[in-house]
Amino acid sequence: MASLMELKEIFRSADAVCFDVDSTVIREEGIDELAKFCGVGDAVAEMTRRAMGGTVTFKAALTARLGLIRPSYEQVQKLISDNPPQLTPGIRELVSRLHQRGVQVFLVSGGFQSIVEHVALQLNIPTANVFANRLKFYFNGEYAGFDETQPTAESGGKGKVITHLKEQFHFKKVVMIGDGATDMEACPPGDCFIGFGGNVVRKQVKEKAKWYITHFDELLKELEER
Repeated sequence: MASLMELKEIFRSADAVCFDVDSTVIREEGIDELAKFCGVGDAVAEMTRRAMGGTVTFKAALTARLGLIRPSYEQVQKLISDNPPQLTPGIRELVSRLHQRGVQVFLVSGGFQSIVEHVALQLNIPTANVFANRLKFYFNGEYAGFDETQPTAESGGKGKVITHLKEQFHFKKVVMIGDGATDMEACPPGDCFIGFGGNVVRKQVKEKAKWYITHFDELLKELEER
């Protein structure tokens, strides 16, 4: 198992960095914000806590939460326009610095494609570099489920995305940064996991992650040391 010093070297020489989005790149949990917007906030927030703590499978938690929310296409679009996601302090600078160094940046999220793409645009990340869950709607805009074939719809899905990226782009070193259990379990195949607790601290992740940060400035400083 790599030491902290070795993990830092992997980060400084990475070909690609994958970020979780909810409670990492943005301050909130997108599904909780959508639930509040649709009037079922408290019940869904409790389900999210259980999912992020790793006590239920991700797909089971996602299915149950969306079954409660049943968001329409109009509600999703109105959420993005009325309550746009709030970027975590330091993320814009970190992504910009990674881009300057020629590092590919990806957003790998159990959240929703439409919301994550909005975040990607703010960070100058191509939408082709977004891997997230796709909501489905009937022709009248009513909720029709979600695309269960997406790798991010299930536990272990983020690791599958990293494997795909390594095969497609021949990346040698891929870093995963995030706050939750699904991020930590993506390494391996990811080469380095960095736990992030700047918005919310997940006890399991803080205890098990060899490298744990609470502000993105810590990673900017690592890049400046080389």
